[in-house]
Amino acid sequence: MRITQSMLSSDSLRNLSESYRRMGKYEDQLATGKKINKPSDDPVVAMKGMYYRSNLTEVEQYKRNLSELYLWMDNSEAGIDQANSALQRIRELTIQGQNDTNSPDDRKAIAREIDQLKQSLVATANTQVSGRYIFHGTDVMKPTVPQEDPIKVAANLYDAEINTYQVEVSRGVFMKANANPANVFNQEMFDTVQNIQDQLESADPKQLDNLLDDLDSVMKTLSGERSDLGARYNRLETVENRLGQQEVLASRVLSDNEDADIERVIMDLKSQESVHRAALSVGARIIQPTLMDFLR
Repeated sequence: MRITQSMLSSDSLRNLSESYRRMGKYEDQLATGKKINKPSDDPVVAMKGMYYRSNLTEVEQYKRNLSELYLWMDNSEAGIDQANSALQRIRELTIQGQNDTNSPDDRKAIAREIDQLKQSLVATANTQVSGRYIFHGTDVMKPTVPQEDPIKVAANLYDAEINTYQVEVSRGVFMKANANPANVFNQEMFDTVQNIQDQLESADPKQLDNLLDDLDSVMKTLSGERSDLGARYNRLETVENRLGQQEVLASRVLSDNEDADIERVIMDLKSQESVHRAALSVGARIIQPTLMDFLR
């Protein structure tokens, strides 16, 4: 086959163009730190990257869900702690009011303090976080105690349907965020506190012993709910640690799949530059001769 000058020139230009393309590829990798910049560069890497990035995004969403759980549990714990302190103070005042040395005015003064503690319990029961009532189960848009004089808790407080406010913490795994409304700020608590107040305001408080037993029962139920909340909080911390490990692994796999080896890219770029310079030199030797060169 006859090799013409135009064939040599065409091949030389095509090879130079391909050399430029390779250098451009390495320069893109060096600038972005990624092996590929569009799916066509390597479809396999692109497909794996989509899958790995989806896993990482999923883990990040679950971690955001954990933040909501922590918000609910921390505020629930604080509310239960405040309620327990108030009930403990009411118990101390009730015992104090049983003393026969107290005058009617003394008992009324004690009753006024209990009334203030009762109002504090109502305020705690209606605690809101981000505009939602955290002690009303899944019925978060309505207060736990809608009526304060006399105190009446929500009619659905004992319904099992509202007892589980769940948040997904892993694929198919849900955790309960709320405290059981029926075990925390229930009607029994407020009735017991109101009865103690009424007895102290009466002329002859005879029922304080029985009411103390009722108060102890309320406090025991509240403590049980607090223990359950603490157990779920410990599990939540375990889930957070596991998600943290999953995030690290997902990030590492994604990095291994997509991130370029900078040292190798630099070496390849330098090597391609040398090849390109050599190609330019050879091309110049091939294309340079003309008829005038031979006539000299």
